[in-house]
Amino acid sequence: MRVLLVYCHPVAESFSAHVRDTARTALEAAGHDVDLIDLHGENFEPVMQADERRTYHETGEDDHPLPAHVARLKAADALVFVYPTWWYGLPAMLKGWLDRVITPGIGFDLPQRPGPIRPLLTHISKIAVISTCGAPRWLLLWVGDPGRRTILRGIRALCGRRCKTLWLAHYLMDSSTPESRTAFLTRVERKLKRF
Repeated sequence: MRVLLVYCHPVAESFSAHVRDTARTALEAAGHDVDLIDLHGENFEPVMQADERRTYHETGEDDHPLPAHVARLKAADALVFVYPTWWYGLPAMLKGWLDRVITPGIGFDLPQRPGPIRPLLTHISKIAVISTCGAPRWLLLWVGDPGRRTILRGIRALCGRRCKTLWLAHYLMDSSTPESRTAFLTRVERKLKRF
């Protein structure tokens, strides 16, 4: 299986970087082909400019502003996202990647008249999210868990009908211990080897 691993964290020595490396190693050990996109590493520009927004609904694969990212998304069978949860949701750069890459004609088709969108990522059969959260689990649930919902409901709705999802989070990251971080990395490795 070809897995697109989308990683977002600005600090090279962060715990999220360890999570990314553990995820990649586990997926490769399971025989998957991993394509890593490091958003900060490549200085991805998350801001959609006015001209890009003006043509958003008319832009196709041939004139997409990010053709390399679109090609990598279209080549994937599965998506894995590794990022820190900030303000209960996705970091701005990752949200910008979703906004700018998964556009009409790429991720979904908009209906000509009122009705549901038609998913176009039907080749994606699995989605995993691995995140760190400073808050406790109950607080994220209380505010609606927007990051989890964006990917595991919103992006999932654009994928194949039988697309399976996986959510792994290290809660209370701000008060984590070496033991809690090691246990989390072990859990990530175990779950992704069976992904």
